[in-house]
Amino acid sequence: MIVIAAVVIIAAAMTLRARGPRRGPSLKRRFGPEYDRAVARHDGDAKAAERELTERVHRHGDLRERALEPAQRERYEARWTAAQERFVDSPREAVAEADRLLAELAGARGFPDGGQYEEQLAALSVHHAHHVDGYRRVHRAAHLRAEDARDGGTGTEDMREAMVAARALFEELVRPARHDGGGHTGARHEGGREDSGRHRAGLNGGREAPSARGGHMPWALHRRQAKES
Repeated sequence: MIVIAAVVIIAAAMTLRARGPRRGPSLKRRFGPEYDRAVARHDGDAKAAERELTERVHRHGDLRERALEPAQRERYEARWTAAQERFVDSPREAVAEADRLLAELAGARGFPDGGQYEEQLAALSVHHAHHVDGYRRVHRAAHLRAEDARDGGTGTEDMREAMVAARALFEELVRPARHDGGGHTGARHEGGREDSGRHRAGLNGGREAPSARGGHMPWALHRRQAKES
């Protein structure tokens, strides 16, 4: 019996040792840039970062994203387009709207409610790790006071870059999932996603913006037009 128990203990130890080195690379592949941010937040302690990320997966890994109805998708796209257009004259208000919109959209897709920002962000990082930082940046920009921005915080260019980064997550959340089959018609957008006419309007007075194709926001190329609000 003693021999059998010893064999079991040795086998368990070898199994844990074999699993240990693989957890880091596996988490790094899954989380990408979020892995590096977690390590930096823990002052370079990879083990502590991996414990945090593993806990996120345990909490949110089984989350199933809900499909959007075609009418919902149209409304979100129209609101995002309006926020883009508003940025030219009122960048701070546009960023605040983008922050609200992402929180609502994530909630509609089945993520924790936007009122629980940190938990919602953690859940999004598990399923959209490569784009979730755009939400983090636009949320930070939206909640900085105007005087903080003037003192070296988030200026107009920083807000523009936050909006550009946030759009990547918006695109992922608003895009029909594979099992949805898509639900509305319109011009094809990047990655095969269909796009509504309103979403394509951009800042060109209702005309399709040539730079909207390929994932670039039309106003992203006109940095000097935006005014600090």
